[in-house]
Amino acid sequence: MRWCVALLFLGLNFYIYHFLATEEVYPPRKHFSDFPMSFGSWLCPQREHMEKEVENNLGVTDYIVCTYANLEALGRRNNVAEEAIRPALVGVYLGYHESQARKEAGGIGGSMIHPPAHCLPGSGWDIISAQVVPLDLKGLPGAPVAVNRLVIAKGDARQLVYYWYQERGQVIARDWQKILDLFWSRATKHRTDGALVRFTVPVIRNDDKTAEQVFREFAQYAVPQLPEFIPN
Repeated sequence: MRWCVALLFLGLNFYIYHFLATEEVYPPRKHFSDFPMSFGSWLCPQREHMEKEVENNLGVTDYIVCTYANLEALGRRNNVAEEAIRPALVGVYLGYHESQARKEAGGIGGSMIHPPAHCLPGSGWDIISAQVVPLDLKGLPGAPVAVNRLVIAKGDARQLVYYWYQERGQVIARDWQKILDLFWSRATKHRTDGALVRFTVPVIRNDDKTAEQVFREFAQYAVPQLPEFIPN
């Protein structure tokens, strides 16, 4: 059965790539170098850069990695007990792929976005909770939409992770749905561009509720910016 599925996948890949869509469309977009470094009281002091080997392995065309800090919360530390301060950091990764079907990579899948749920365990993080949940924010096409919500752990550290695939005017949570839509879009629109959107919040003292609040407070500023950088 597995061999049949694999052969069918390869056959569809070959057919779509060579007969239905020979040239890709690359829609215009703003570069992540123009992505805002501050939102209200949130500030990214410095962008981070991946090693070239990691960047090439991901197959990403353009990206931003940055940790935003809530300056108002940090400024209250002198007046409020440390344990009373909510987490004020949000890690952001936005990775845009102008094509997930590079010819030199052998067709569709050669530069496909890597699912975080597969990569995190390889980085030493254990996924202790995984859900697909609704999210309704300005800037999300078709909101409310389904997105992935993870709680991960490494030793004593815990993090809340929200991520989704934002591709060609839609938000996708599930990997299998993303793959099917990629084939369809390649055949009908000549497009395979898309992005991984991921937000990571530290969970302090097992307080998932506060981490959730931090994510939503930050996301209401950041998410509306995405359509300029991730084409519909």
